[in-house]
Amino acid sequence: MPFTIPEINLVPLLPALIPAVTAMLIMLADALLPGKSKRWLAAVALLGLAVSAYFTFTLYGTDQSAFNNSIVANNFSIGICLVVIAGAFITVLLSIDFLNARNLDFGEYLALLLGAVSGMTLMALANDLIVIFLGLELLSLPLYVLSAFWRTNDLSLEAGMKYFLLGAFSSAFFLYGIALVYGATGTTNLELIRSAVDGTSNMLFVAGIGLLLVGFGFKVGLVPFQWWIPDVYEGAPTPITGFMSVATKAAAFAAFFRVFMIAVPLTAFDWQTIMALLAVVTMTVGNIAALVQTNIKRMLAYSAIANAGYILVALVVNNAEGLSAALFYLAAYTVMNLAAFGAVIALGQGDRERLTMSELSGAAQQKPWAAAALAIALLSLAGFPPFAGFVAKFFVFGAAVNAGYVWLAVIGVLNSLVAVYYYLGPIVRMYMQPPAEGWQQTPARTPALLAFAVVVVVLLTIGFGLFPSELSQFAQAAVK
Repeated sequence: MPFTIPEINLVPLLPALIPAVTAMLIMLADALLPGKSKRWLAAVALLGLAVSAYFTFTLYGTDQSAFNNSIVANNFSIGICLVVIAGAFITVLLSIDFLNARNLDFGEYLALLLGAVSGMTLMALANDLIVIFLGLELLSLPLYVLSAFWRTNDLSLEAGMKYFLLGAFSSAFFLYGIALVYGATGTTNLELIRSAVDGTSNMLFVAGIGLLLVGFGFKVGLVPFQWWIPDVYEGAPTPITGFMSVATKAAAFAAFFRVFMIAVPLTAFDWQTIMALLAVVTMTVGNIAALVQTNIKRMLAYSAIANAGYILVALVVNNAEGLSAALFYLAAYTVMNLAAFGAVIALGQGDRERLTMSELSGAAQQKPWAAAALAIALLSLAGFPPFAGFVAKFFVFGAAVNAGYVWLAVIGVLNSLVAVYYYLGPIVRMYMQPPAEGWQQTPARTPALLAFAVVVVVLLTIGFGLFPSELSQFAQAAVK
């Protein structure tokens, strides 16, 4: 029997390949080229991300696949890839002076960051459980190291260890879930899985999907799998915390949505009810826990948990409107959350950061522009108009109402009202209290690249709120 080598089409993999190649180039340059300061490697990383964004955008509308349909570059996956790459680009800009002030290694940091980007984009493109797992591991391993990258900081080392241990458990659950699904259906391709189980109820399949849900729940921060998030977000370097909170969430939710909307028919079991309950519990626990936080990074960590609950509402809707609302929400959440973490970095002095609420007191008198940036980001996260967060929540809750989940939308709105309290807390501290002791009253100027990155994401936060039609049309076209 003649053996035919199948055609290999690498074009749909470009969003994952280009960051991976750039990471390898950075590692080689860091090892082989002389010089103690490798700050210029950030320019290589930014160039690689820009090239990746360009080729990713050229795939929009082409709807290509590769490796027996295991990789699918459709408009939705391309949209998620662009969100991840944009988040990484801003993160590099936020990281340059952060690393410099703390004498951290540029080459290792940037290579790991780009490796994580490669895993995230692979996860977004995946149409097969094995490929999703590969992407999950490729994004997780660099993030374990990046969480502990500030080696002289005990909290950072603790964050990396906790993330690694709990991440290993979640990966084991996910892999066991894949094994059970394969045992029940004989395939790991999402479309073939649906064909195998459509119209039937298989307990082995349901058990496998349950284990996959545990793995996804860990990555996106659903209750009760969220326990690692506050400690890891608090201890990790602030640019990495911001990156994990947006890019990991976008990639994991892309795979999460694809698995349940493609591979799991409602005839197998009523997963919409389970997701609705998870959404309610997640947003409620996240918001209530955030109320009592005295550390800004821990507060934003619980905020990230609550926002995972809001995004999950779009999966409950289970239609094109919900999917487009989720894509809009992820894009808006990326810019406003990076604006918040970028402003936290900008409010610091040297290698010190204002992390507690008491340290934020009077910050507007010392760094008025950075305080204003943090205020805008927090108001957007709270859902105040005319910022991006308001429009994002309007789309998600509107999709829920249109699908008949009025009660879920009402609970979401009530949770948003609860969140207003803790989002306004830092703003009151910065603008209505005297400056905290131990901080220079006339601090040094903010580094230009850091200021530029923060201003860009703040302007996007305002722009997506005032002029949402372009992003909304892109999100709607991405799910057709």
